[in-house]
Amino acid sequence: MEKVTQPEAVSSVLKVFSILQTLGDQKEIGVSELSQRLMMSKATTYRFLQTMKTLGYVAQEGEADKYSLTLKLFELGAKSLEYVDLITLADKEMRIISEQTNEALHLGALDENAIIYIHKIDSGYNLRMQSRIGRRNPLYSTAIGKVLLAEREETFIRKTLSDVNFIKHTDRTLENTNQLLSELSIVRDQHYAEDNEEQEPGLRCIAAPIYDRFGSVIAGVSISFPTIRFDEKRMSYYVGLLHQAGKNISGQLGYQNYPSN
Repeated sequence: MEKVTQPEAVSSVLKVFSILQTLGDQKEIGVSELSQRLMMSKATTYRFLQTMKTLGYVAQEGEADKYSLTLKLFELGAKSLEYVDLITLADKEMRIISEQTNEALHLGALDENAIIYIHKIDSGYNLRMQSRIGRRNPLYSTAIGKVLLAEREETFIRKTLSDVNFIKHTDRTLENTNQLLSELSIVRDQHYAEDNEEQEPGLRCIAAPIYDRFGSVIAGVSISFPTIRFDEKRMSYYVGLLHQAGKNISGQLGYQNYPSN
């Protein structure tokens, strides 16, 4: 296979975005007119359009020589804006919990077959967990991962985890998808999840779901404690804080039927 050099790759990217911008300025356009505007050969323009059509970003009007943008770019942009809004809304609620507990707070979302932290507030204590925005962790051994999966169909869960190796981070880590599915049924009933030293020895986490306007879980918010500071008697208090935060964030995203335990 011929290797594409970096200058050629950059040139291709520039051509793709030139096509997208031109299509964005006009409802529909033919290959000949588009190639003339962009000063590209008709063959090259056609080749790019067909690839973009295959990927779902461009539609061809029947058999005519007319092309237009689909809504796929809009969908991508909407997802990006949703996460910007989510982080802004979550930050306010997470800071309220931080003030009341002084513990670490995390906001996580699904990223293929793992969770990714998209926002955090550090603990005010000297002894704290080490984490960073952008870090990925397994779904099966984290509280956020469990709330992200709990309301999904079993087929989706099995497919998502089909290539995942269940690594035993600690003696408490779940060993396979069947064990996880059993726990997820509990998470669905109680509307929160726990990581009881499953991801890291000496670390306890509790998480609650955040819903979008369609009632789908799009993120989880969690409190993390070193086990030496975790008070089992205050579990309902911690869960209540997370549920209130999840309810407030979800409500501002357009979902008004937040469940409670």
